[in-house]
Amino acid sequence: MANRFYINCPLAVGSVLAQGPEAHHLSTVCRLRPGDQVYLFNGDGCQYPARVSTVSRKEVVLEVVARECPERELPYHLEVAAPLPKGDRAQFLIEKLTELGVTKYTPLRTCRSVVHPGEGKREKLERYVIEASKQCGRNVLMEVGPLTEWAAYAQLPSLPARRAMAHFAGGKPEWSGGQDLALAVGPEGGFTDEEVEQARGCGWQTFALGPRTLRVETAALVLVAWAIQSG
Repeated sequence: MANRFYINCPLAVGSVLAQGPEAHHLSTVCRLRPGDQVYLFNGDGCQYPARVSTVSRKEVVLEVVARECPERELPYHLEVAAPLPKGDRAQFLIEKLTELGVTKYTPLRTCRSVVHPGEGKREKLERYVIEASKQCGRNVLMEVGPLTEWAAYAQLPSLPARRAMAHFAGGKPEWSGGQDLALAVGPEGGFTDEEVEQARGCGWQTFALGPRTLRVETAALVLVAWAIQSG
């Protein structure tokens, strides 16, 4: 696949201007020159084959030649909520959720969570989504929600009817695949008993991930892999 670049504006056949980080990546990092072939995407679900027209230090003009809509999304809504891990582990989590096709990620504040990202961190997470989408070929950006208290998240009326949360004393939910699903992971100390009972009252089922204590990002990816395999 040709180099892919994210353009935050409507795209159609014709000229488009790339600026900022994407122009820098295209001209300085990738060293592309007039005539080189690329793909552009803006999160609308399509990709746009294009040719580089002119290149400068801060701007790149491209000529979009077509619109393509390959199907690379899951056929159902898959939502993940989990406390944000520390340091580079946060970037790893966002990248892998994006690659696996997750629709939305919501960072959680739980009784035992440690990292509580602000709006500035949310913007950085969204940039991780863009970079991972460029690499894996997704043309729809995974949504990153705001930091949300678990008590509020667990009872959101907008959540899918199917809901599973990781818990040491849980079982394995049994349902047919291919349906909208919300998955939740607690901090490494797990959800408290009160948080679990509160969630069960809102229709959440518990899912045991084995006898070992997993890091947040590991548990989240295990749950997502199970959901995709079930679907």
